[in-house]
Order: sequence, then structure tokens, then C-alpha cells
Amino acid sequence: MNSQSSMGSYVEPNKEFDRDMNYIPDRITRDGRDGWPVEPGRYRLIVAKACPWANRAIIVRRLLGLEDVISIGYCGPTHDARSWTFDLDPGGRDPVLGIERLQEAYFKRFPDYPRGITVPAMVDVPTGQVVTNDFPWITHDLATEWTEHHREGAPDLWPADVRDEMDDVMKRIFTEINNGVYRCGFAGTQEAYDSAYERLWAAMDWLEERLADRRYLMGDSITEADVRLFTTLARFDAVYHGHFKCNRQKLTEMPVLWAYARDLFQTPGFGETIDFDQIKQHYYVVQTDINPTQIVPQGPDPEVWLTPHGREALGGRPFGDGTPPSSER
Repeated sequence: MNSQSSMGSYVEPNKEFDRDMNYIPDRITRDGRDGWPVEPGRYRLIVAKACPWANRAIIVRRLLGLEDVISIGYCGPTHDARSWTFDLDPGGRDPVLGIERLQEAYFKRFPDYPRGITVPAMVDVPTGQVVTNDFPWITHDLATEWTEHHREGAPDLWPADVRDEMDDVMKRIFTEINNGVYRCGFAGTQEAYDSAYERLWAAMDWLEERLADRRYLMGDSITEADVRLFTTLARFDAVYHGHFKCNRQKLTEMPVLWAYARDLFQTPGFGETIDFDQIKQHYYVVQTDINPTQIVPQGPDPEVWLTPHGREALGGRPFGDGTPPSSER
């Protein structure tokens, strides 16, 4: 998508990568204070399996068992400068919203919407209008505002006893890793790239140490922090190592992080949401300023994600007092 990324952010020549974090701030809440009350069947979550930010929402929806409460629509992995599109659906239209481009839902509410058309997005089905694309709050609210509709045995992804530390951990993961790989890939100067590279690998080393003696980021059970880290790790060797020049090491060469990532991949709710073909199609085809030939690499072999990880030796209960989600739906 030339100088645009799927998040509506950009890099200018001779400058550092700058992510536009101005999203539609509305939230879907129990009390409906923004005009959007929690209501089963009313909203449709629009995602793309290619996008790490949308991938978070897919995982959280699965873990919490909200499949019958919030419907989901999948955009294809590639798009043009205008919008994500529903080219995976028959006739190229979302079967519920009846639209070809996610842009239509944005424009239905904001006719002159000036920013990137991003996923994930929550859409109000009765009006066809976008509600919010504020991705950190979307998953937070699925976990905290929709509790009456969670499945029996749904995990607590925001445990109160670690929430303050978890906020700090997630902030560092976002700035240094989730966004850090983009800062490397879209650096406009050698100096900007070198700085981004050093920051990324300092954080990767921090995680390698943090996870050496604890199974998950916050201890014995999975939290939203793990979801947020996982979607970047899942894309690391397939995309970020080469395409974004994050190439000090492959993930497979970091013993602790690689075992941790496989542990999550093999946990119900995680691995089945990953589509490596769509991930590679998105980055290598859409981001022509980085990959002008649009050639998509064949590797790496995804079967390595299913090899034994040995993290069970650290103990822990992946879902805390809860249970795994049911088989893929």
C-alpha cells in the first residue's frame, strides 16, 4: 500500500516511523455510556487474519466464547490504498453487512473519515455504521464489559492482582515489540533503523529473561499480555525477520521465546487463528515500498510450530480456574 500501512500509519523519507494512534474512541459498554450498549447479536467484529492487531481480537473472542454473541467477518489479506475488502466472501461482499469494502461502514458514520480504514473494527449491524476501531479497547472491553455473555470457564484475561504490573508490561511490549518491528521495517534513515533495531532487541532479550522461569508473562496463567505478544511472535520469522530487517536472530534461535511461542500456538484459541499464507500475502504484496516485486516467500515451514516445547515443566494453569475453549467453530 505504498507509504501507507494497514494501520493508517506511514513513514516519510528521512524520518522515523510514526503510527497514527487516533482511533474512533467510542466503546461498547455495559452501561452504554457512549451510546453503544452491550447487546448480543447487535455487533459484528471485522478482522483480517493477516493483521496482528486484528488477530488479538480473534483470539480473545475465541478464549471468552463470544462466537454466538458477536459475529465475525473476515477481510482478505491484501487491499489497496482505499480499504480492506471482503474478497474472501462469495461475490466479494460481507454476507451480513452486504458491503464490499470496510470503508463503507466507516463512511456511513463519518462521510469524510480522514484516517486509515483499519481492522479490527466493531460495526453496528442494524445501521451498518462503524462503532470503533480502537483495537486496545476492543479486546479490553470484550474481557471486562461482556462478562455476562462469556462462556462457562472463560479465563480472566485481566486479573486484578497483577493489573498494574500488566499495564507496564503491555506498554513495553507495544512500544518496543508490537510497534518496534514496524519501526524497524519502515525506518526512513539508517540512523532511525539502527535505533529501532537496538530498542527491539533490548526488549526481546528482556522477554527471554522474564520468561525463563515463568510460563506466561504474568505468571502461571494466560492474560491479555500474552495475547498481545503472541501475535507479533507468530509473524516474526515469516515476516519481520526478513521483510522488516529484524534479523539479529530468528525467533527459532531464541530458546525461551521460541518455546513460549510454541506453547501458546499449541494452546486452544491461539494456533488455529494463525494463517501464515494470509500473513505473508499481506505484508509482501501490500507493502510495495518495502517489497516492490511483491514476491511472497515460500518459507518458513509452519510445521515447526507443532514441535514439543517443554514449557509444561514450569507448571502453571493456562486458563487459570477456567477451561479451554471448545474445538474450533
